[in-house]
Amino acid sequence: MKVLLVNGSPDEKGCTYTALAEVVKTLNTEGIETEYFQIGTKPLAGCIDCGTCRKTGHCVFHDKVNDFLEIAGGFDGFVFGSPVHYASAGGAITSFLDRVFYTDLCSGKHSFYLKPAAAVVSARRAGTTATLDQLNKYFTISEMPVISSRYWNMVHGNTPEDVKKDLEGLQVMRTLGRNMAWFLKCKEAGIKAGIPFPEHEENTFTNFIR
Repeated sequence: MKVLLVNGSPDEKGCTYTALAEVVKTLNTEGIETEYFQIGTKPLAGCIDCGTCRKTGHCVFHDKVNDFLEIAGGFDGFVFGSPVHYASAGGAITSFLDRVFYTDLCSGKHSFYLKPAAAVVSARRAGTTATLDQLNKYFTISEMPVISSRYWNMVHGNTPEDVKKDLEGLQVMRTLGRNMAWFLKCKEAGIKAGIPFPEHEENTFTNFIR
């Protein structure tokens, strides 16, 4: 079993990474393989609704989004980490996730269906719960079980050294790792026992005027 951890911070080894690394250590202790995916610092455009992904299965912009989608299907779970920028997720990971989940939907790949996901948020002080709410919505619209911890998945600090002093935050990360590992093992056991996936209905789309 493998979990992919996405670092949405432009700082490769900053506060967000420090939180994710604590999750990684716990997952590895539980026998779960892990890999990091760094969004990086190159500009990431938002979705322009061009429809290319519906025709080709790939986003028209050839950047980290397509790189991620090429490998996402090979992982069993995901953790997405983001710093807080103006009380919300960073601009890069927001554009990234908008396009990742929309391209996956339109291409019919279903890389995320019933795979567990978690969001991890890093902030100096505030804006964490609003950011968690924003990130979790990508998971719930994609039928991904959301993995929780004993508190909201956040750490506080202005530097990695500060984060390492946030003992409660680090404990939250370890608990998150253990809960993710437990869920993955239960899912694997269920599949081996022959428990089928839920019945799938075709999407019904409506709006507020019809």
